[in-house]
Amino acid sequence: MDAEGYLRERLVDAGVELVLSEGTASVGLREIARRAGVSHGAPRRYFPTHRALLSAIARRGFEELDARSAAATAGTAVPRDELAALARVYVTYALERRGMFELMFRHDLLDSGEQSGTADGPRLREATFPMFQRVTELVARCRAQALEPSAAVTAAALWANLHGIAQLWSWGSLQLALDGEGSDGHDRLIEAALDAHLGPRAS
Repeated sequence: MDAEGYLRERLVDAGVELVLSEGTASVGLREIARRAGVSHGAPRRYFPTHRALLSAIARRGFEELDARSAAATAGTAVPRDELAALARVYVTYALERRGMFELMFRHDLLDSGEQSGTADGPRLREATFPMFQRVTELVARCRAQALEPSAAVTAAALWANLHGIAQLWSWGSLQLALDGEGSDGHDRLIEAALDAHLGPRAS
């Protein structure tokens, strides 16, 4: 990696640390520069807008989530098992990397178009869409149907369900609703979500 690439990654690293420690609202070009130990104008060479900076940070989150997903599903041949593994990774990532998770799906804050891409990275949409496409394909295989709009709708509903589990669990709301269910309550909720959208597992 050349010096230019190294500095850009250093700025993104500083942004990731800031998102994880203080949340999305705290991320600004000047604070990133201060943490990276460079002049306050340096980030503008790589991130002309605040949205471009947030998009680069969010892309890092999707790379992390993708790596976790690949490790969790390695060697898994049964679609339902693979989908369950992806669901657990998704919710666990949300709980462990809360600030990053909140940023990753705030496309109202991010730059998902052509200008969000760089010479060494894709547009943000190209980093996020494969995840949903994979879930849609697994849903279609679980339901033994062709990859058609109904599979995408089911996948979107399942995604919304998992996202809700992650958010409500991080806020403590579901723990109140499941009083006495123990710390693994979100695992049971994931299974319930899969059953609701795909039908119960075959015995």
